[in-house]
Amino acid sequence: MTLIMSDTTDPVREHLIRALDWQDAHVGFEKAVDGLPADRRGLRPAGFEHSPWELVEHLRIALEDILDFCVNARYEHNLAWPDDYWPEEPAPQDDAAWMAGIAGYRRAIAGMARVAREIEDLTATVPTGKYGQTYLRALLLAVDHNAYHVGQLVSVRRALGVWP
Repeated sequence: MTLIMSDTTDPVREHLIRALDWQDAHVGFEKAVDGLPADRRGLRPAGFEHSPWELVEHLRIALEDILDFCVNARYEHNLAWPDDYWPEEPAPQDDAAWMAGIAGYRRAIAGMARVAREIEDLTATVPTGKYGQTYLRALLLAVDHNAYHVGQLVSVRRALGVWP
């Protein structure tokens, strides 16, 4: 399932939008979370620091923060690294919490695609940014961060014996 569609003719923007939901070179988020049994979502396999739930929530929290940074003219960085970027518990409270985490990630990805599509100058500094924090940098950060942690999610699923 593709989360976002590009409707731009600008090849750089097209590439950025596709990379947010990258599936060409590796597994995308949707496949990484698809069919994960509820009783495995909160387990940390031997040798791994995080459960599937922790990774999904970390992806959502970080992506929502990057999006807020890009679109909120009054953005203030108020999350403490690293604690506020990870859930407190290794398991979701219930299926509704799991689905809400996935839905939040999807909304944030769609928001980042809007940034790629609608910001006139992607090389401009984000209004609340500093030290070269451009919209393009934020998009590339989101792409890189997502790829890294989705890869971890696949590895955790393999270690739990629940990878297709």
